[in-house]
Amino acid sequence: MENKKLGRQSFQPASPPIIIGYGSAAGQKESSGPLGRHFDHTCKDDTFGAKSWEQAESSMQQLALDAALKRAQLHTVDLDLMLAGDLLNQCIGSGYAARASGVPFFGLYGACSTMGESLALATLLLSGGYGTYAAAVTSSHFCSAERQYRTPLEYGCQRTPTAQWTATASGAVVLTSQSAKGPAVTRVTVGKVVDKGIKDANNMGAAMAPAAYDTLKAHFEDTGLSPDFYDLIVTGDLGKLGSEIVSDFFSTDGVPLSNYNDCGCLLFDTNQQDVHAGASGCGCSASVLCGHLLPGLLAGRWKRILFCPTGALHSPTSTMQGESVPGICHAIALEGGR
Repeated sequence: MENKKLGRQSFQPASPPIIIGYGSAAGQKESSGPLGRHFDHTCKDDTFGAKSWEQAESSMQQLALDAALKRAQLHTVDLDLMLAGDLLNQCIGSGYAARASGVPFFGLYGACSTMGESLALATLLLSGGYGTYAAAVTSSHFCSAERQYRTPLEYGCQRTPTAQWTATASGAVVLTSQSAKGPAVTRVTVGKVVDKGIKDANNMGAAMAPAAYDTLKAHFEDTGLSPDFYDLIVTGDLGKLGSEIVSDFFSTDGVPLSNYNDCGCLLFDTNQQDVHAGASGCGCSASVLCGHLLPGLLAGRWKRILFCPTGALHSPTSTMQGESVPGICHAIALEGGR
């Protein structure tokens, strides 16, 4: 059996890489949410023992990766590749986290889709024979993101109802190309950049929803599978508004998604926590994956999950220049685990 390209955007490895380790770290607000007890590391003041928010993000990545390696019964030196990303300029959170590891490193930027991007690339590399062990790591931090993308926290800027709360969180996954027990990455659909002209940087859900819809449709068309093949379809960081848009799109197509949810709606309790439209930031889908979805697969709660992180490919400069906000989404099929 050979690796296959399915249709225009999807890939099916002949020997699907296996997830043998996962780890997570989260801040105070995240640990107070519905998934708080599932995270490996939490911090009450969100500094994680560091002197700046940016350094705290690097610390989160290191903690999440250490937890993933411990579950995999491996050490950093065993890794052939590390693929990591964050929201900071030049991916400094990931670069500084990786500098002491001595592992061949790919710094990635897919905005909030980065966990999907890193998993997709790790899967393609391992299934292509380019290594035995790879780590996919992603993080975001509320304070570092606010400082870079919006206004200083001290300014106290009022947030719009469509705004989402950037998660202070990180997730790490270790995959192997060898035979092992654990969830397998059976299919990957690489997303295209989709831009419907949304210019409101405080409405990421509406900007990213068309990309999620586009990738999901491509996945089903390329693979010949229907949505009910999966026990759970979960997008990343669309929040309440964006996930409703995706559901509406599929309902209009006559294909209602009864098994659909969004990481931005899972991380926080939107009734009890002031996060407006939900969670965002690439640490959101990463921590939900590692703190909720993968343990659920291993426990037999689900057998098949389609994990689809979304990202808004904009910057402070493009926003100030009046550019629209392009979106992207990558779909990762996860199966088995018991």
